[in-house]
Amino acid sequence: MKVSNQLTYRFLMGLRRFVSMMSISSQYRLSQRIASLGFHHIPKRKDLARRNLTMAFPDRSVEWVENTLKNTYQFFIYNFIQFLAFPAAWENVEYSIHGKDVLDKALKQNKGVIFISAHFGAWEMLGAWLGLNNYKLTGIAHQQQNRGSDKFFKEQRELSGVKQIFRKEPIESMYNILNENKLLGLVSDQDAKKKGVFVDFFRIPASTPKGAAIFHKNTSAPMIFSVCIKTGFQKYQLEFLPIISADTTTGKITQAYTRILEKYVQNYPEQYFWFHQRWKTKPKNSD
Repeated sequence: MKVSNQLTYRFLMGLRRFVSMMSISSQYRLSQRIASLGFHHIPKRKDLARRNLTMAFPDRSVEWVENTLKNTYQFFIYNFIQFLAFPAAWENVEYSIHGKDVLDKALKQNKGVIFISAHFGAWEMLGAWLGLNNYKLTGIAHQQQNRGSDKFFKEQRELSGVKQIFRKEPIESMYNILNENKLLGLVSDQDAKKKGVFVDFFRIPASTPKGAAIFHKNTSAPMIFSVCIKTGFQKYQLEFLPIISADTTTGKITQAYTRILEKYVQNYPEQYFWFHQRWKTKPKNSD
């Protein structure tokens, strides 16, 4: 590991120790200060997030967009502070679980579960709940250039008992997860460039990863879409929904879970990560 990557890892570990020593209320106050600083003084990707919000909600006022964007900063900075504070952050958290029977029924098929989520809500808290409740989840993550941050994030996520592998690892290892009747975790809402399939997301064609649909078509493993919604201070609602598509084409399957995600984002726009270039890739026939 490069020296710069080692320094990143040490910095994150130090930050973890610092945050973990704070009370929950102090962590929250710190997150709100950082969020205010980011919103008012750090322009990186802010214009992109504002543009994405405006594209998704064209009928909303400028004031609504700005307020939602501000709330988005507050939401995700607190999420990150919580993640840094794992495992202490799991204490005094209340979960309301909807659809656990859907997940359990899917596992009884003994085909594994294609577990789909998105950059929505408190997804790290979702993974922690699954691990702490003995659901064998292995998430597929995108490998970062900085190996120090990669190492830190992997270790934090695996504290609860979940596992993480990277996208570039052999495809056989991913099929093995399903063959062992475990959960194969996919976060499937980023721009997939030319390799993706175009589906409508807020009425706009969006290149979307095909992996979930391909795994399903090749294995018949059931697909579950899940999110963790923040409903109050230290209160979260987990939802597990079956993905059902009458058409088994890759595009229709992908559209089915993208439509589910869109409904959640409509209800909780401040809990979606608008800082991705979601609509960067254009269909070939577009202007």
